[in-house]
Amino acid sequence: MDNQLKRGLLDVCVLAAIKNEDSYGYQIIKDMKPYVEISESTLYPILRRLEAAELLTVRAAEHSGRLRKYYHITPLGLKRIESFRKEWNEIMSIYRFITREDAANE
Repeated sequence: MDNQLKRGLLDVCVLAAIKNEDSYGYQIIKDMKPYVEISESTLYPILRRLEAAELLTVRAAEHSGRLRKYYHITPLGLKRIESFRKEWNEIMSIYRFITREDAANE
């Protein structure tokens, strides 16, 4: 898959993982695992990029004697998910165009 496309999809996946409740890195990976494999080395740069874009905020809280970073989606992050949903229709239209010959040959 094209790296730019995958990067954009993963960004939205991470936002979707924290849409309903604040979460932390390991939990985000666990929540995404049934749908997409993502490693810590991939996740944390995404989280930093999303924070820089003001799509999420970060707070630190103590958990079992250690500080844990919790990520919270912002209104801008929610708008990004909504715009992705709208873009998805166009993506599916492109997919149908690309695979139209395959469907005709079946």
